[in-house]
Amino acid sequence: MKTQKRTIVQSGRIILVFLLALSTSLWLMGCSPEAQEVKEDAPLVRTLTIKSVEGNLKSVYPGEVCGRNETKLAFQVNGKIINRYVDLGSIVTQGDLLMQLDARDFQQNIDAIGAQLSSAQSQLNLATDNLKRYRQLYEQKAISKAEYDSFQNTYNSAEALVRQITAQYEQAVNQLNYTNLYSDCNGVVKSIDGEVGQMVGPGVVTSRPQVVTIVRDGEREVEINVPENRLDELRKAEKIQVKFWALPDVVIDGRVREISPVADQVSRTYKVRVSLVNPPEGIELGMTSSVIISGAARQQATAYIPLSAIYQTGDTPAVWVVNDGVVHLRSIKVGAFGDNQVQVLEGLKDGEIIVTAGVQKLREGQRVRTSAGEAR
Repeated sequence: MKTQKRTIVQSGRIILVFLLALSTSLWLMGCSPEAQEVKEDAPLVRTLTIKSVEGNLKSVYPGEVCGRNETKLAFQVNGKIINRYVDLGSIVTQGDLLMQLDARDFQQNIDAIGAQLSSAQSQLNLATDNLKRYRQLYEQKAISKAEYDSFQNTYNSAEALVRQITAQYEQAVNQLNYTNLYSDCNGVVKSIDGEVGQMVGPGVVTSRPQVVTIVRDGEREVEINVPENRLDELRKAEKIQVKFWALPDVVIDGRVREISPVADQVSRTYKVRVSLVNPPEGIELGMTSSVIISGAARQQATAYIPLSAIYQTGDTPAVWVVNDGVVHLRSIKVGAFGDNQVQVLEGLKDGEIIVTAGVQKLREGQRVRTSAGEAR
């Protein structure tokens, strides 16, 4: 009887040891790297549900109020500025004197040419008198035809010399007048590039020819700079509005009047002039403005996603699309960038879920846990 009890106890001990070994083995399997990898293979990711938007695409460009017509005035001769009669913002009328050059050399040139003209005129008078006397003698057959022709040639030469020096004199007078720079229109002085004592003129390489810029009275415009990839959007714009920082309650309709055919060499943008439709009073030159371009309605819906959702593979942008808890890489076509967002033109549909954070750590076909967000 005792032997039987001993056998039962030993069997129970063996079973207990077996169960303990089995549980230990299962516990070790649960802590193995393979099990950890399975758990870590489904990370929690932040997602976004795509919601496409219809309607107009708006772009905003900073601009500056300027005149439609601007005149850049310059001296027609070289010289040193001795007087300046206008300042920035001065209101001028046609014929107002703006600047003066030192005219002493030009006056001396006129005096020298004037003396030559007097001498030539005296020679012409003498040739005229001689021609009259010898014409009478020729008619009386007192001299030969050759002698008469000689005096005729002398007269013709003297007359041509007078005409030549007269033209030189008039040119010298014009150059003297060119030492005074006059306004050729009514307007406002926008910029001054010449000061008293400065050498100016087309012959001076180190200075710009224009010295005064005048904005003509009349229509006001706003000048903006547009990148080349937005020019087509600008041409198809349904509506253009202009706002002013100094006049927050004023909103004016605008229309594109002119697009520069050549890009700026530094910024590689195109200058665009926007005319103001029925502008109110108070809009001054140089005011800072914002031009809002409302694009035409698109034929297909577009969506906006965070820049952090873009997974760049070479030159092709892509996103991770979550389908039944598994991510798949999909190429997309992007449009405008701005405010940490990018416009998606092709590649996504309404209701699809994409990963918006940690995209560089994912791989094709990986299982993830999602935390859906709202589309913007």
